[in-house]
Amino acid sequence: MSETARWPAAWVRAALDLAVLGSLADGPRHGYAIAQVLQARGFGRLRGGSLYPVLARLEDAGHVAAAWVDAGSGPARKDYRLTSAGRTRLDEGRTSWAQLGDALRMEEGR
Repeated sequence: MSETARWPAAWVRAALDLAVLGSLADGPRHGYAIAQVLQARGFGRLRGGSLYPVLARLEDAGHVAAAWVDAGSGPARKDYRLTSAGRTRLDEGRTSWAQLGDALRMEEGR
């Protein structure tokens, strides 16, 4: 995993909400696990000051739900899961980003 993002910071910030939703598509994760998934996908090493405000915003919007779970050993942790509204937002966002990619690939002169 890379410490630095594969893309400029402005791109990472613009895509972060959708990236967080995408990291939850396969099931619930706690904040640190979300950060690890995003780092592995090229978003660089996210700090809590970047990630947790996004999670709070997504929770307020109804796109994720959070619950405290017993970690077995150590303190309980807050797990986040994608809601049906979040899955819809993820699908719509992926479509929009794909359309943006298509627009950026357009040949000159068209």
